[in-house]
Amino acid sequence: MTAAQASNNVTGSDLAERFANIRQLSEALVEPLSEADATLQSMEDASPAKWHIAHVTWFWETFLLRDHLPDYTLYDERWPFVFNSYYEAEGERIARFSRGMLSQPTMKDVLAWRHHVDEAMKPLLEREDLRPLIELGFAHEQQHQELLLTDIKHALFQNPLGPAMWEKAASISSSSAREDWYAHPGGIARVGHQADGFAFDNEGPVHRVLLEPFALASRLVTNGQWAEFIADGGYEDARLWLSDGWGWVKENAIRSPSYWQDEAHFTHSGWQDRDPDAPVTHISYYEADAFATWAGHRLPTEFEWEAIARGQEGASAAHDPEAGNQLDHAAPPLPVGSASLFGDCWQFTRSAYLPYPRFEPAPGAVGEYNGKFMSGQFVLKGASCATARRHSRASYRNFFYPHQRWQFTGLRLAKDL
Repeated sequence: MTAAQASNNVTGSDLAERFANIRQLSEALVEPLSEADATLQSMEDASPAKWHIAHVTWFWETFLLRDHLPDYTLYDERWPFVFNSYYEAEGERIARFSRGMLSQPTMKDVLAWRHHVDEAMKPLLEREDLRPLIELGFAHEQQHQELLLTDIKHALFQNPLGPAMWEKAASISSSSAREDWYAHPGGIARVGHQADGFAFDNEGPVHRVLLEPFALASRLVTNGQWAEFIADGGYEDARLWLSDGWGWVKENAIRSPSYWQDEAHFTHSGWQDRDPDAPVTHISYYEADAFATWAGHRLPTEFEWEAIARGQEGASAAHDPEAGNQLDHAAPPLPVGSASLFGDCWQFTRSAYLPYPRFEPAPGAVGEYNGKFMSGQFVLKGASCATARRHSRASYRNFFYPHQRWQFTGLRLAKDL
């Protein structure tokens, strides 16, 4: 995990302000939780909220303070063992499924450590040479903010009382009442991170791919459409499913997306009526693929999705060969995607999570972040309602195993032209 490029006009004061804001948001997210809530680990894929708060602090202490602040002493020499995640270069660590057994240190202890690290970081935020690593720290903590939200949702869902973190849930309706298609002419496209600013190493290097003519749906698949899939026997028809997916459905008695019950669904605000016009979420790759087959379409590739999404990131032009942010050879105007491409839910693609041509992981322990997971997973695009806005970019590559669905995962259909 590394910054592909760091913005040249970011000042130390800007970094200090962003650091403070990101760190404060993490603490605000756990404020509604009791000590017991914050210690819950509902499955091995998820981690306790307290562990997330501690792990991101371990990151700052380990890769910034320990390595770059002379004479810095670890706050507690025992804690790296319990708050390292999977960095083999950093040594032994507690088993992932045991994180929920950490009744000690308490949340109060963890917050005191966080504040100690925040204070110690101040001189490093002024260092020009550390800006790429600091930007990486920002992105890392924001990713764990999203994981914290999805993990605690899964934990609270296990409670038959349906506890709520917040009083009222936000309503997200589909951005379009009817479905249109954004046609794309195909051609040679440049994909990958092509702008200034931070990007993860798996978003590059920029390279070229061949796209056949295709179209991408203007809106996400909705709860109402998914209810039609269920009513039509979608979970009972083996012909719709990949072999592994059908085995997963049968073994786990899957009959609907996660958090559904009758006409309601579970949210961070407890049980709420399910909006039929809102995007369906908490589905697996297997379910997304089966729905696309049932609908007579398919999932997009990550490159098709990215080609449509170009031009939705700020002021970037949809067609600008000089900047290399779209097709190398195509007559304008090229299609522009819908507003819901970003920020509602992560959207499954049919692309396996693999390295781009010429990809090389960063040296050292931070290089373990992305490259080591490029096996058996699928790419998702688009960012969710729980994703930091700075992570909403066309080149961003999220990835999960095909059975996982505790994240805000949904789908957008594609078809060939």
